[in-house]
Amino acid sequence: MDHPGYDTDAVIVDLQYLYDRYIGPEAGPSRSAYLRYNGRPVIFIFPKESNTDWNRIRQVTRSWPDPPLLIYKDMSDKYPNAFDGYYAWVQPGRDGWARDGSNYGEDYLNYFYRNMQEHHPDKLAVGAVWPGFDDTKASWSRNRHIAYRCGKTFEDVLRVFRKYYGSQNAAPYLLVETWNDYEEGTDVERSIGHCGSNNGMSSVVAGER
Repeated sequence: MDHPGYDTDAVIVDLQYLYDRYIGPEAGPSRSAYLRYNGRPVIFIFPKESNTDWNRIRQVTRSWPDPPLLIYKDMSDKYPNAFDGYYAWVQPGRDGWARDGSNYGEDYLNYFYRNMQEHHPDKLAVGAVWPGFDDTKASWSRNRHIAYRCGKTFEDVLRVFRKYYGSQNAAPYLLVETWNDYEEGTDVERSIGHCGSNNGMSSVVAGER
C-alpha cells in the first residue's frame, strides 16, 4: 500500500530529473533550447494522480537556482497558489462526447478564457486549438470523437481564442492539442483539410501513418 506522500515524491523525482538534464545550470547545451517565458523555464503539468501535494512541489521547485513556471491543465481550486498559469485541454464541452462528433468544445473554451480573464488575471493563460479528435486507434481508446468538419473545427476553436486574445492582450502560448498527436487524430497536417464521407470524423486516422 502506498504511503500518503508517494505520489508527491514521485512527481518531485521526475521534475528533478527534468531540471537536472534540461533546465538547470548543469544541463549543458539543452538548457539554452528549453522553453522559457520572461527568462524563466516553463513546465506544463498534465495531472495523473489526485493525491499529489502541489504546494509541497512548488516549495521544492522554488528552491532551485532557476525556478520554473508551473502551468496546470484547466484550473486548480485546491492549489491556487501552486501554479503560475493554466492551459485549456481538448474536450467536447458540457454536453459530452457526441456520437457524431458534433460537440467540439466551444462552450468549454468560452468558459476557460472568460474565467481566466475575470478570475485569474494574474495567471498565464495558455490557449488551445485542435482540428478534431478520434482515439479509436489508440490502445486506451474510449471511442471519443470530435468531427473535423473539413477544417471548420480548427477554424472555430481558433476563432474562440481570438475573441479573447489579440495584439493588445496576447496570450503567451497557443497549444496544438493533443500535442498534434496522430494516435488521437489531432494531427493538423492531415486532419485540418480532410473531408470524407463521415463528415471528416474518423477516417483521417484510418490511413497509412
